[in-house]
Amino acid sequence: MTENKFELARKLGSDLARVDAHVIQPHEYDELPEITDDMLARASVNRGGRPKSATPRRLISLRLPEDVISKWRATGPGWQTRMAERLMEIPK
Repeated sequence: MTENKFELARKLGSDLARVDAHVIQPHEYDELPEITDDMLARASVNRGGRPKSATPRRLISLRLPEDVISKWRATGPGWQTRMAERLMEIPK
């Protein structure tokens, strides 16, 4: 795995060893801007991830016969979603 990282670094032309060896000098701090209250007021926190669903799923435990599960799994990836959609079609 590390060999792939080194190959990728060579292709990108990066010199990570030189970057890691760099020690920040006091005069380099002068290049950084001072953080103002206005900057902090405009800041936002990005938590990332997927957006909250309007209809979130809930985990339950359901015992089904093995042959039923095998038939659904045989339909390929996404079988759980397809099963849920079929269950939604059941009339009230």
